[in-house]
Amino acid sequence: MSYIMAVTGKGGVGKTTFGSLVIKNLIDLNKTPVLALDADPNSCLDSALGVKIINTVGRAREDIKTKQENASPNISTKELLQIKLNESLIESNGFDLIAMGRPEGEGCYCYANNILKSVIGELSGQYPYVVLDNEAGLENLSRRIVQKVDVLTLVSDGSNAGLETLKRLYELALEMKIKYNKLALIINRARGESMTLKIKIEEVESFTKADFVITLPDDTEIAEFAESGRSLLELPVNNPVNIKINQFIKQIY
Repeated sequence: MSYIMAVTGKGGVGKTTFGSLVIKNLIDLNKTPVLALDADPNSCLDSALGVKIINTVGRAREDIKTKQENASPNISTKELLQIKLNESLIESNGFDLIAMGRPEGEGCYCYANNILKSVIGELSGQYPYVVLDNEAGLENLSRRIVQKVDVLTLVSDGSNAGLETLKRLYELALEMKIKYNKLALIINRARGESMTLKIKIEEVESFTKADFVITLPDDTEIAEFAESGRSLLELPVNNPVNIKINQFIKQIY
């Protein structure tokens, strides 16, 4: 049975950074193997984890159209997609990564998407831990790529607009009937802990009835890693952001 964390939030607030450090800490705590699902069309989780995506699920979905024309009639569409997804899977030390990529081509993808959900469901079921890095918003989760998550994690910065976005995302999750067991709010890149910020965070916590609220400091070391293109898996364990995420992981896993 997989334990699934879905990470989403407003664009540019550090969702991928947070997801990468969750994966790092799962590996450091010997909670492996981890399946990293990059559902952001921009596909930047690979860089944060120090690997390189070559093929994506979006490309695989397109390729099966060509493959079907030349394939044996004994091979089903699902089997073809499974082959292409296996080719898209990046294997690394402690984790495997697969990226959704961008939909390509024209036409309706309803049938292909249904097959995709089935295959992704089977793939994720092979891993005890799954971290799903979403694009901004909740669209991927609304498509039920995964049927239910154990922890829905909403990431924001400490701005007023960012915290208001958390409330809107929570309302959207309810409207879309997204299924989750626990809700975590991550306030990223917080500069200090002013009374105004504390009051605002308490307001959002009360509104969402979140099970966890984690405030992460603005960190120059992480910014330097991003600028230099270094893998966040190399971030020192005593980094203040890493320490807080490690404590969070120990509470939920």
